[in-house]
Amino acid sequence: MTADANILIDQARLRAGRYAYQYQEPIPVEQLVEYVCNYKQFYTQRGGLRPFGVAFLFAGYDEQFGFQLYQSDPSGNYSGWKATVIGANNQAGKSLLKTEYKTGEEGEESIPGIQDALKLAVKVLNKTMDATAAAAAEKMELYTMTLENGECKHRILNNQEAQQVIDAVEAEGASAGDS
Repeated sequence: MTADANILIDQARLRAGRYAYQYQEPIPVEQLVEYVCNYKQFYTQRGGLRPFGVAFLFAGYDEQFGFQLYQSDPSGNYSGWKATVIGANNQAGKSLLKTEYKTGEEGEESIPGIQDALKLAVKVLNKTMDATAAAAAEKMELYTMTLENGECKHRILNNQEAQQVIDAVEAEGASAGDS
């Protein structure tokens, strides 16, 4: 449903641009998610309009709430998460996240380091992808969002960097099998 996704992404960009023009600051993440989900939900209630057939993961940063992750379904419902999976085999991925995602000591918040988070993402992708061959950088795109000097930085890892993460996950898996 790429066409549906493109329409919704265009709506999100339009809303974010209008907000930035009007208020001279970026739109808060949840406000943008709510706008897109309201747009999706509108299409579920009108005769002659086909609902959008896409689910999204929204990741963002704003000064008030920091890093945020939201999941939306085709009906327009959304929810916030620390980590989640959507798509085919999502239950296998969620099960892996439940066992491997570390949140710190009792009552303490902790965010995994970038390398640990990337390794966990590769493990989840390996678990959920419909592939019988070994994982390869050409089959997955790894992305990071970090805060540097008060500014949110977005970065897509190149194939060589992604392959290093994949190799590290495979090496951990091989050494875990030995013990």
